Amino acid sequence: MRFSIVAVVACLAGVTNAHFRLNYPEPRGAFVADDEPKFCGGHDNAVNNRTTFPLSDGFFTIKAGHPGWTAGVIISTVQNPTSFDNFTVNGEQQLVKGYAKEDAAGTFCIPLNISAANIPGVKEGSNVTIQVVFEGGDGNLYQCADLTLSNNATISSNSTCKNETSDHGHGSDAPKPSQTAGSVQNLAGYTGLFMGFGSMALLLL
Repeated sequence: MRFSIVAVVACLAGVTNAHFRLNYPEPRGAFVADDEPKFCGGHDNAVNNRTTFPLSDGFFTIKAGHPGWTAGVIISTVQNPTSFDNFTVNGEQQLVKGYAKEDAAGTFCIPLNISAANIPGVKEGSNVTIQVVFEGGDGNLYQCADLTLSNNATISSNSTCKNETSDHGHGSDAPKPSQTAGSVQNLAGYTGLFMGFGSMALLLL
């Protein structure tokens, strides 16, 4: 019986560690851990106060509480996407950041050049929604952000672009700064993440 209890506790701890947060751009709705396996983290409708986001040379930041994870970003040009189908064309995901793997937990700032993906309907002034797809070992998790794209968008100084890794999830070790960047251009040297691996069978909607 003692072994069974320990096994259950270990399993629950693993589930908790797999959570992630989209820090920037501002996510659609409040973070609810139990809803992360749902479409857009449980928030089905687009917000009215969309984030104005760079059409080119933007970035997004996430906090991963679980080492050894894979993530990518898909996009919808539907005004109010309410299902995974709105992020696909002819059954294929509309990727704006190919799936890639990272071994460490921590906070990561990742380049996001939406215009480079050449998605039809993505242009100056477009209202779009991005959905981060995250897999930490126990199933896919999702967070969305509703955006208005602009060539002249500026990112607030409150949205810092910084990478901090830790050996274990949820702050059990002190964070280890791996890079601090004052601008998107400085992120080019960060090679540990998102090198365009393309779609992976591991993350299927």
